[in-house]
Amino acid sequence: MSKKRQKRKVIKENLFNKRRLIILNEDTFEETFSLKLTLMNVFVVATLGAIIITIVTTFIIAFTPLREFIPGYSSSKLKRDALELALKSDSLSKALQRNEAYIQSIQKVLTGELEYAKFNKDSILSAADEVVPQVNLSASKQEMELRKQVAVEDKNAVSNAAKRRSENPK
Repeated sequence: MSKKRQKRKVIKENLFNKRRLIILNEDTFEETFSLKLTLMNVFVVATLGAIIITIVTTFIIAFTPLREFIPGYSSSKLKRDALELALKSDSLSKALQRNEAYIQSIQKVLTGELEYAKFNKDSILSAADEVVPQVNLSASKQEMELRKQVAVEDKNAVSNAAKRRSENPK
């Protein structure tokens, strides 16, 4: 135990003993600058300096256009342009589908596969649009029975929890 105390005492003395930093002019050995320091002061100043440099670097990267040079980050203008291009390509693909359906209809009329009286531009364009099939979303008998069973179990669980709380007040 005494060895540990001695080690702690030696470390404490080394950390808090004052030392002098002197900068000399090498030609004349004249003292240019001197400073009294302890090791603890040096550690504290170095740690604070590292923390300040890290914070300043983080703020520079986060709030300036420099972040665009980091892989994984993209500019807001680039994201906005990509969204606009995606919307335009979607509308162009729909227009292309309509035009292809219209041209195929005209080809059928010209080759005689379709009578002219049956040809209607609006019906062709509406046929080119994709139709979403209707889905039956009503619950089946089995699902209704399961819902009733779960509701009864939930009701029982809530009433049991209320009983336990009333029996064991805190």
